[in-house]
Amino acid sequence: MKLPPLQWLAVAAVIVVVAAAASPTTNSPAAAAADKAEDDDDDGGSGGLDGVFPFKAIQLYNTVAGYLEYIFDMVIAPITGGVSNKKQTTSRVSYKKYQIIRVLPSDEDEVLDLEAMSEEPGVQVWMPIRLNNTADLVLPPSVARDVKRFLTQREINFVVLSSDLERSINKQNPKSPSLNQKSELKATKGHVMTWNRYHRYQDILDYLMYLSENYPHLVELLPIGKTIEGRPLKVVKISSGQTRENAVKPAIWIDAGIHAREWISPAVALFILRQLVENKSYRTLVSEIDWYILPMINADGYEYSHTVDRLWRKSRRTAATKSGRTLWDMSYGCEGVDLNRNWDWHWAGVGSSKDPCSDTFAGSHAFSEPETRAVSDFILDHRDRIQVYLTLHSYSQMWLVPWSHTKKLADDYDDMMYLARQATEAIQKVHGSQYRLGTTPSLLYTTSGCSDDWAKGKAGIKYSYTIELPDKGMYGFLLPAEKIVTTGKEIFTGIKSIAKSILKINSMKEKTKLIG
Repeated sequence: MKLPPLQWLAVAAVIVVVAAAASPTTNSPAAAAADKAEDDDDDGGSGGLDGVFPFKAIQLYNTVAGYLEYIFDMVIAPITGGVSNKKQTTSRVSYKKYQIIRVLPSDEDEVLDLEAMSEEPGVQVWMPIRLNNTADLVLPPSVARDVKRFLTQREINFVVLSSDLERSINKQNPKSPSLNQKSELKATKGHVMTWNRYHRYQDILDYLMYLSENYPHLVELLPIGKTIEGRPLKVVKISSGQTRENAVKPAIWIDAGIHAREWISPAVALFILRQLVENKSYRTLVSEIDWYILPMINADGYEYSHTVDRLWRKSRRTAATKSGRTLWDMSYGCEGVDLNRNWDWHWAGVGSSKDPCSDTFAGSHAFSEPETRAVSDFILDHRDRIQVYLTLHSYSQMWLVPWSHTKKLADDYDDMMYLARQATEAIQKVHGSQYRLGTTPSLLYTTSGCSDDWAKGKAGIKYSYTIELPDKGMYGFLLPAEKIVTTGKEIFTGIKSIAKSILKINSMKEKTKLIG
């Protein structure tokens, strides 16, 4: 078999990579622990390669192959007219035999060990690694065995939550109804939206259109822009249109779906939307408050998480549309921007990344993305009336208050906490669910460029909150669809509490003005 010169070069590079990976010198903590474990075996084990190769070989191979491909595409191909064999990732990503483990570091050394181990190729950190707090990590099959041996060697407590992530993914969402079932739903209900499964974006748009056509006295669809791939972004305004003389009607903003894999958040936003519009019991909330609800910010990423990669987080911005081909954006995973790091409030600071391949890539500049720009423009245009900003995320079951970028408390921290505490207490009365309450740095991690901080710091919305929906880690991002209604009822109860508090605050202000 004859190979072109460049392919021979690639083969030679791979041989070098494998040889380097097989060498005993390595910086991988998991691999080092694996080596030690093999050396300690009475029967001699299977040799030092086991545990070293999966880490270092993959890492070095990807690096060398990427540079070779870049040289070919940018230097050789334009001269010869050839093209590289690189293929875009369009087939569905499989998580077969991937494992989810939960770790509990008990001292700072263990935290450092886990942080180093989390840098191994393919390892995902679902929940942050913090002292005396559990953290959830996803392990690809190529490293799972060695990571668990590493943890055992270091005597770090862990438990396996799932031994096959793909099986867990397949169990999350019921199969899509057949065409006949959809036709029947549309004929009887006017739409195909249900709250026993996670729907695709077109179903969501169709439901918004249904509400606007059947409740024109309450619902108005406000197009605010398009995603990077051209999908429409539509805010639902819910309003009775009634206003009291000389009184500015307060408004509450709710958004969801800023992170693609957090399917429960848009589902809950749609549940809230349904209650406000289709349930006559809540007409008072609509007559006294206007509601602006954007059920989906990251529509592109959401669709991608349905069709290609269930655990995709970012938007779908491609590197070519940002700044052209670069040495670091050539592999799968380097597309997209973390839309919750792209806001113009301490942008690109702590907790965000300038690396396009990172899950927390903040973008080329603040509001570089059409999705965040569209939302921020709308909120700024209506900030004189929006008194509450709510953004729905998952998972961890928390009610978070600004600030996120610093451990310093906001001047009106107590005011925000008072309303949030009432909301979480109301939630607990529904099904007993407990939501932890506090700032993001105190409960999770310090981060910057987030929407809730921007809403408070730039838009001037006093009561700005991030709600981390269930669960606490049993399912993580894969909360079964059967939990949508339960979660929706709880969160709607908490939001009703916030709404009633705002009405009381406004009433007290009016009385004070009259007395004055």
